[in-house]
Amino acid sequence: MRFSGPQQPTRVRETILPMINVAFLLLVFFLLTATIAPAPPVDLTLPDAAGRAARAAPEALFIAADGRVFYAGLEGSVAFEALAAGVGDGPLEIRADAALDAGQLAGILPRLAAIGVGEIALVTVAR
Repeated sequence: MRFSGPQQPTRVRETILPMINVAFLLLVFFLLTATIAPAPPVDLTLPDAAGRAARAAPEALFIAADGRVFYAGLEGSVAFEALAAGVGDGPLEIRADAALDAGQLAGILPRLAAIGVGEIALVTVAR
């Protein structure tokens, strides 16, 4: 009778593929559930006010501290023309810089009324 010597245990190779699959599925999940909003055309510091937090609107009128106006990626009078073409039923969301002079903002309001904007919502930061 022939007996063989003790056999070396076979080493099991652990694969990393299941961990890669889980990481990929998590990545896809977070990308699909995330809200992706376009970046504002200028850096703004919104004024402080008491009230509820504002929801992000897809189209908002941005007013920089120096009075430049942005809408849908356009600047100046072209932005007003695009705004006139796309005036909706709801209030127009205005995101003005805190350093903007109130007189400049008041000067823009008649121009908005002339193109058909009937209601505005001035976005502020809740305290």
